[in-house]
Amino acid sequence: MDIQQSWSACLTKTNTLWVLFISTLLLFFTFRIVASHWGFTFIDSISSPEELRSLMASMSVEQKYSHAWATCTLDVLFPISAGLLFAGVALRFFSKYGFYLALPGFLAIPTDLFEGVIQVLALTDTADLLDLKAIVTPLKAGLLLSGLSIAIVAWASWLFSKFRTNTE
Repeated sequence: MDIQQSWSACLTKTNTLWVLFISTLLLFFTFRIVASHWGFTFIDSISSPEELRSLMASMSVEQKYSHAWATCTLDVLFPISAGLLFAGVALRFFSKYGFYLALPGFLAIPTDLFEGVIQVLALTDTADLLDLKAIVTPLKAGLLLSGLSIAIVAWASWLFSKFRTNTE
């Protein structure tokens, strides 16, 4: 068994997919709790450099620090969890084209992590690379939404086939 097959075998196990699903949901909701607690808006979904600079100028030092902390922790774990979940579901339920359908999930991981580096550099006043977010943020969103859509279609197809077999 080569390394690609062993990764695929691990990633498509039911237990692995459940762990990734639960961790993705927990991380998603933790983002909301953290932002609410420290009173800031996550800049992950904002791609306009001007809007980002304006928002960050209005943030307190504590909000910037909290946001940078959340980006270095939650926003590292979330894309790994969600990306692997979406890729694993594609590999599990689409045997013929699973590798290709898993690409959005796999590619979302480094894209989101790169966006996080851009954000942390800006939040810590180390470097202003926010112009890159005009490209990286829509790309990340497209990859994550594509991965999510593929996973939903996979689950719906699986449920439909299960439901259809049980009624026959």
